[in-house]
Amino acid sequence: MSEKDTTHFGYKEVDKNAKAGMVADVFHSVASRYDLMNDLMSAGIHRIWKRFTIELSGVRKGNAVLDIAGGTGDLAAKFSRIVGPEGRVVLADINDSMLQVGRDKLLDTGHQGNIEFVQADAQFLPFPDESFDCLTIAFGLRNVTEKDLALRSMLRVLKPGGRLLVLEFSKPQSELLSKAYDTYSFRVLPFMGKLVANDSESYQYLAESIRVHPDQETLKGMMEDAGFNTVEFHNMTGGVVALHKGIKA
Repeated sequence: MSEKDTTHFGYKEVDKNAKAGMVADVFHSVASRYDLMNDLMSAGIHRIWKRFTIELSGVRKGNAVLDIAGGTGDLAAKFSRIVGPEGRVVLADINDSMLQVGRDKLLDTGHQGNIEFVQADAQFLPFPDESFDCLTIAFGLRNVTEKDLALRSMLRVLKPGGRLLVLEFSKPQSELLSKAYDTYSFRVLPFMGKLVANDSESYQYLAESIRVHPDQETLKGMMEDAGFNTVEFHNMTGGVVALHKGIKA
């Protein structure tokens, strides 16, 4: 295979056409324990990261919001309350197992009426141009095969003045933190995955996928190249996670 026909799946080089199915297998495996593992892996800090994302989104009553790779619906639930009955929230995920878990969770907790559930690929979003005031993708961009293609698709469906927020694992800003994070990621996470979800390989992939994801400045440049303006990022937890924000002119 030529280089242009391959992409990263963790540290492995795989055929681009095979990656989506391999990522799907990972999330089929972890879907039922996804919330529990998120709380354990981050000691609950992921809730603070997501709260900051919502605060920076500027979403208000009556807005239309698209949450891509929405998983089990943490962001969608909060956006649903903010936009109210006049607004619209779409929880989209390419993985039907994750989407089903998210749908069941939101309906069981009384979130209905202004939430839609759509199985969708971030690279080819099935929505009309200029449909949304805000678009979020939390811990999902690193799993997308063609990130540039996905960013352009996101730009297309945003209204002028609309905001994209990308919450993703990134590069720690200190060498000491980076070493500690590597030890945790490659020793603790797979063990925890085996113990709680009976799946160490998926969490080994998680650790590897973070390491090959673009760093803060690189992702900022990718968003600008896709057409976003006023792109900025905010490091959290020492750069373990970064929140990027871009505006559609």
